[in-house]
Amino acid sequence: MEARKLLDILNLAERLKDTTRHCYTKKGRHESVAEHCWMAALMAFFLRDEFPEADMDKVIRMIIIHDLGEAFTGDIPTFDKTEANEKTEEDLLYGWVKSLPAPHADEMLSLYEEMAARETLEAKIYKAIDSMEAVIQHNISNIATWIPREYELNVTYGDDKVAFSEYLNGLREEIRKDTLKKIEDARQE
Repeated sequence: MEARKLLDILNLAERLKDTTRHCYTKKGRHESVAEHCWMAALMAFFLRDEFPEADMDKVIRMIIIHDLGEAFTGDIPTFDKTEANEKTEEDLLYGWVKSLPAPHADEMLSLYEEMAARETLEAKIYKAIDSMEAVIQHNISNIATWIPREYELNVTYGDDKVAFSEYLNGLREEIRKDTLKKIEDARQE
């Protein structure tokens, strides 16, 4: 890839460092989209042995690029995101991806299509990790940063995304236990 094109791509992607998500870090700062992607990629790295039949390097590539559209639109929490929001993000993202050099544009478009279809094992793993990371981060953050609807959402969010995997169901159950303990501890304070 020519150096100027790489720098242009990184300049756009850098926006995700400043694009905040709805969730907070343990110290009370809004989490960035880039931080979410990093933590999810780290999860995929550590889950390699749980899915020996999956191409976990592909899963990590999916995770790395999955929120690039938010460099154009910002992050809209899942409970507020509309179909119109998703269409706008997709249109802006795909327009940008198509401007990339051919081998990279082709790979990214292929990955985005696979992720959207959620039919392959890798796409299912990516989406489960994406959902679980969000719940884990909520459990790590101070419960005072949660809005009322998140109490129930943190108990149920992503259940459908992990249904295909015994391991991920077990992970989801451990996350749920952490959520319920956090809620109970907050009630006792």
